[in-house]
Amino acid sequence: MQRLEANQSPGYLVRKRLGNNKTAIFGLGVILGAFLIAILGYLIMPDNTPDANDGAVQLAKKPPGFSITLIKQRKNIPVEDRSIFRIALEGQPAKHILIPIADYHIDGYQVTVNPYRQENQSETYHLLNLVKPLYIGETLPLKQGNYEIDGDLVTYLDLDGNYRHTTRQELLAEFEENHVEQRTFLLGTDKVGRDLLSRLIYGTRVSLAIGFVAVFISMGLGISLGALSGFFGGKIDDIILWFMSVVWSIPGIMLVIAISMSLQSRGVWVAFVAVGLTMWVEVARVIRGQMIGIKQKAFVEAARAFGISNFRIVFKHIMPNILGPLIVIATSNFAAAILLEAGLSFLGLSVQPPTPSWGIMINDGYYSIGTNNSWHLVFFPGMAICLMVLSFNLLGNGLRDAFDPQTAA
Repeated sequence: MQRLEANQSPGYLVRKRLGNNKTAIFGLGVILGAFLIAILGYLIMPDNTPDANDGAVQLAKKPPGFSITLIKQRKNIPVEDRSIFRIALEGQPAKHILIPIADYHIDGYQVTVNPYRQENQSETYHLLNLVKPLYIGETLPLKQGNYEIDGDLVTYLDLDGNYRHTTRQELLAEFEENHVEQRTFLLGTDKVGRDLLSRLIYGTRVSLAIGFVAVFISMGLGISLGALSGFFGGKIDDIILWFMSVVWSIPGIMLVIAISMSLQSRGVWVAFVAVGLTMWVEVARVIRGQMIGIKQKAFVEAARAFGISNFRIVFKHIMPNILGPLIVIATSNFAAAILLEAGLSFLGLSVQPPTPSWGIMINDGYYSIGTNNSWHLVFFPGMAICLMVLSFNLLGNGLRDAFDPQTAA
């Protein structure tokens, strides 16, 4: 059996060792699931408005599983209907204002509601104002301004000022079908009444995007400088090694803060660049060490003898032989980037509200500690960070063992 495996390709052996590592497969499964969630994004979020920012302050800090009846009042502004691809990327702007209620009843064209937590009070809305977007302008020619009623016939002005006709029966049917909703918040709501599950899903996209870009930047810088240092040696090696030692001596989060301050900006793209620029040193050190060992091999000397350029020797002959350590360090840096971004968001130096980030969500929960129904504000985003970092570390450990020839199959 061992003789048969000896004839197999290195890739086959790596895949077999990785497949036998159950914890690594668990980590890989969680990571793939998180990437799928991040890609689908708005398409699977209960609140698919941009940044999952739709809510009602009356519903602040509701516990997981909370249910409420909502009346959705149509906004009197034009709201575009986006394509499914654009919704997946940017979300669908809200067409309604959410009104939490205890109950309601309809009398003619009047909808009387008892607001949530104010059951002894009542508010009255016109059925047409709840259902249809109406024209608002200086000239309103109809009896009630932008509408008039003649028995069951309703004439109104739409957003463009055009005359439209409907009936009370049509308004009632549309109201019952599209403007009354029984909504359940599976993970509860945040401190301003937004759906926590939706913001957690969007936070997955933010964290993975920052991790991906940060790893891309760190790998590009680390491979380039590490290859130059290890392959050429001499003064180039001394200068690059000195520079790596200086950067290495600065705490990562302090370096990110300094980069953010120097760029005079805060936000997603600044976080991408800042986190990436703090993680390249470890990559460069690994590449340098591997390059120093491999450049003495016979196949490198043979390539030089054939007159192959240094660039081709490094990237075509040496780099494929250190792909394993690169993959391992990339997974480790991905986990570190997610953790670092969460810390920066918590401090207000990364993603800015209302864009949801796991670090921002924990910050909101932190300032709500000690108040009623606040435990879930910290627990769920904290668990998401822990699970994601753990998964990348488990996968990294599994890849390290899989690429080690000493590992038993």
